[in-house]
Amino acid sequence: MSQEFSGMMTAVVKDKPEKGFTVTKKPIPSDLEDHEVLIKVEYTSVCGTDYHIYTYDDWSKNRLKLPLTAGHEFAGTVVKLGKDVTRVKLGDRVSAETHIICGECEFCLRGDGHICENTKIIGVDTDGCFAEYVKIPAMNCFINSPDANPLLLSVQEPLGNAVHTMSHFGVEDKTVAVVGCGPIGLMAVNVSKAYRAKKIIAIEINEYRRNLAKELGADVVINPLEEDVVARVLEETGGRGVDVVGEFSGNKHAIEQAFKYIKAGGGMSMLGIPSTKIELDIANDIVFKGISIYGVVGRRIYDTWYQVKDLIDKDLLDLDKIITHTFKLSEVVKACEIMGSGNSGKIVLIPEAE
Repeated sequence: MSQEFSGMMTAVVKDKPEKGFTVTKKPIPSDLEDHEVLIKVEYTSVCGTDYHIYTYDDWSKNRLKLPLTAGHEFAGTVVKLGKDVTRVKLGDRVSAETHIICGECEFCLRGDGHICENTKIIGVDTDGCFAEYVKIPAMNCFINSPDANPLLLSVQEPLGNAVHTMSHFGVEDKTVAVVGCGPIGLMAVNVSKAYRAKKIIAIEINEYRRNLAKELGADVVINPLEEDVVARVLEETGGRGVDVVGEFSGNKHAIEQAFKYIKAGGGMSMLGIPSTKIELDIANDIVFKGISIYGVVGRRIYDTWYQVKDLIDKDLLDLDKIITHTFKLSEVVKACEIMGSGNSGKIVLIPEAE
């Protein structure tokens, strides 16, 4: 039988329509629906989405309903079960697929739940995991290996984005460009190395992240503010360009350049979200090149998660290097400011024991 949980917990709440977060006390979620579970959060990592919420940008203003407990990336232990839950059990160490899908639309029914037309996102549309406890649907739990390091397990959700992006076209024995080396781009460099890419070219303006990309397996690191990216990539690939582009920057100029240095017949996986319109030469850079373009939405549920688990269980990644900072949950503002500076990899928060 599930233990009863009551009382108050520390949580990070977006409760004002302005920059910032409020660290407060709120009741531990005890009103579980029949299909939900309660999880004690051990580690929770900060995402770019959380930073958007922190700054309260235009996307946040149009999307969020305040107040909201933020956060969606975590690892923790199941401590309470709804009465119909059979998928997980008490004591399971889990992370969460953060897209809550309907299971009934055309896309869910054909196995493409990652593009469910009724998707809700934990920490955006529902209360999230920047707290000591979080409740989520049992179907969103991914059961981790019991002996794996929960610090590393807390970053599986963004790692899944990197794996989804880089594995779609396959990178083994291929030349790869990773465009934008924020935390997920850095993971993509490391994933490409684990998947035995022939040459990995990382493109990033921030010196801290260029150095980290090199440490994580990039063979060539290019600063687009100082070099002609197209010329350098072509030079590094015998004039033909790269086989696979993983686009994580969302930068207009970077995306337009990538279509110039992708090899004929190559594949472009696009995760970055541009804020302006992109201008492309459709005929010469897409049609006559015969390239394929793939839009990456989250993770394939749960195919990508099993790929991630395999990489972690076989110790093929350097997640301890990708996680560059840890803070107490109450230090979330400091964490967000460091993330905003660009001088970090993944940042993990640790809820304080009460």
